Amino acid sequence: MGRRPRVTRAKGSGTASAEGRSGRARTVPRSLALTLLGALLPGLGLIIGGRRRIGAAVLTVFLGLVGAGLYAGFWRRGDVVQSTVVPSRLLLAGIAIAVLALGWIVVVVTSHRLLRPATGGTAGRVVGAVFVGLLCFAITAPATVGVQNVLAQRDLVQNVFVSQGESKSATRPSTVNVKDPWEDRPRLNLLLLGGDDGRGRTGVRTDTVIVASIDTRTGDTALISLPRQLTFMPFPKDSPLHKAYPNGFGREGLSLTGRLEWMLAAMYQNVPAMHPGILGPSDNEGADVVKQAAGEATGLPIDYYLQVNLQGFDQIVDALGGITVNVNERVAMGGISSANIPPSQWIEPGPNQHLDGFRALWFARGRYGADDDQRQVRQRCAIKGIVDAADPATLATKYQAIARAGKNLLRTDIPQELLPALVQLGLRVKSGTVSNVPLDVSKLRLKYLHPDYEGLRETVRKALEQKPPTPPPPSTPAPTKPGVLNKPGPVATTPAGPTEDLRDACAYHPTGN
Repeated sequence: MGRRPRVTRAKGSGTASAEGRSGRARTVPRSLALTLLGALLPGLGLIIGGRRRIGAAVLTVFLGLVGAGLYAGFWRRGDVVQSTVVPSRLLLAGIAIAVLALGWIVVVVTSHRLLRPATGGTAGRVVGAVFVGLLCFAITAPATVGVQNVLAQRDLVQNVFVSQGESKSATRPSTVNVKDPWEDRPRLNLLLLGGDDGRGRTGVRTDTVIVASIDTRTGDTALISLPRQLTFMPFPKDSPLHKAYPNGFGREGLSLTGRLEWMLAAMYQNVPAMHPGILGPSDNEGADVVKQAAGEATGLPIDYYLQVNLQGFDQIVDALGGITVNVNERVAMGGISSANIPPSQWIEPGPNQHLDGFRALWFARGRYGADDDQRQVRQRCAIKGIVDAADPATLATKYQAIARAGKNLLRTDIPQELLPALVQLGLRVKSGTVSNVPLDVSKLRLKYLHPDYEGLRETVRKALEQKPPTPPPPSTPAPTKPGVLNKPGPVATTPAGPTEDLRDACAYHPTGN
């Protein structure tokens, strides 16, 4: 009396009930499908597997992270970009990626253990293990690349850019307005130097000296290429170098012989050698000397320099996967003009030529049979080719190689504190207009003694006051009649003016003009 009768269930009904309560799949394919769904939406697999509370928490965190990512990508993109040049934030980002990847893998493995059939057998377990392994690899591989890229970026920033208080410069601005560095600075003037470091060579000569003047509001950039053979380069009147060379850096008072030793290209090496420490403490006396001279010659106060070691130029090009340029004339790969020794190889003319690092270096530097004006145009086009090649896809997939090359390639006095704002400005430069300020070499006597620096400053001033040229609208070709070939129409060019668009200067001109 009072005892409940025993209920006899059919064989297997208890197992089915247990599977229903635990959420286990009845078949291996279904468990794999649910595992995949749980991997795509972390936490959903845990909910299906019966761990509803923890699954709901994981899913909420995942959706929150996705929402935060979308918010940052669309509305806080500037902050994200700026974080890519802050070492402390890069370290935190690397740790966060690793932790999130590890947590994701734990969720995938746990979800599958809850979802796999209790009676799947050995074969089913092996298939499930392989499938989960592939899912974990799909999470681990991109996470590993992400962490490596983030740490490579941090290493690059720390090696190339030094904090304001930890480096010495006699010519850069003494303070940085971190909150708004462009508040009272309508233009940022950078000095781009190309040094001829190389094996078996003594000293460094800056064959490439380009002043890049950037409009900090629009990103429009004007490039002023100074011929390397400029003589009597002036110095600001308040500079100690002006007292040493009141008439400009020239032959007077020099113990050096040979015209090459008192040209612009030799200043980087010779002035610090003759007057060590004349400008004060500096980590790169040669760059400080050229900054002062180039600033006085162009009438632009040079803020910072960026020096490219041409010995590593080919490495950065190869890291980018090469650059694409238009070659309008034969470019010598070697040869010595003064000894009339012709090169063994040439880069032949042609449109949209894809150059590897070795050939790109010769494209920028090839001197045999070419004057400095031709080389300067090619150098500017090589810079444009690098900017064009540095697209997001290339940076994402090849960034470690790019960062390694960058450490050997770059030297600068730009402080770390300025990098976030400089990165933002760089985005404007990429979408802005890059133009060249043509210099009338004959009128300004830039290839002869006593150049007209007053005229050079006036040319630069007028060029910067004028709006940059706008590229012509693309023309629509006329329809082709059957059996009739369309003749090419005239090539649209930018009207002549104080500046010229590099897109036109670097376009393909079959005639070589």
